[in-house]
Amino acid sequence: MLKLAILGFLYDRPLHGYELRRHLAALTGHIRPISDGSLYPAIKRLEADGLLVRETEPGSAAAPRHTLHLTGAGRTALLDRLREPEPLDISDGNRWTTLVSFLRHLDDPAAQAAVLRRRLAFLSEPASFFYEGDRPRAAEEFTDPFRRGLLLTARATTEAELAWLRATLVELEGSRPHGEINRTEGSGN
Repeated sequence: MLKLAILGFLYDRPLHGYELRRHLAALTGHIRPISDGSLYPAIKRLEADGLLVRETEPGSAAAPRHTLHLTGAGRTALLDRLREPEPLDISDGNRWTTLVSFLRHLDDPAAQAAVLRRRLAFLSEPASFFYEGDRPRAAEEFTDPFRRGLLLTARATTEAELAWLRATLVELEGSRPHGEINRTEGSGN
């Protein structure tokens, strides 16, 4: 997630380490704070892999500042990761947030739609935080207001994301998403 976010932010423009840290904190800091102990080693690994370069600029009043620039290989790595995300990038909410934040960098609507279809398929599977055997339990099955509230909130969030995914797929593909039918078609309503 950190590598993807670093590459994604640097795709737009070069950034100083402090600026990059601020952008990362805005994107993921409320969920998973980014420490210097994880950020700077990640930057060094990306630099060693040839995905970014560091240029030194004179500081205005103090030490020189280092500006991070994405290389051609870094751009390719980002676009490859966006085009073919790992399964956890699709299923993990935090990783999905990072992935979708930079999906606009793919200039192919069909490639963007393919990624959204994977998320749509994942969210369309029955799931819960709580199970009875292999069966996911619904909010209405709980008298416990905390578990019920957790499940109701998760359901509302999932329904909102599903609506966004479907609408965006229509926009990207110029028609109704493949395999999707209007809720009133064939339902007798």
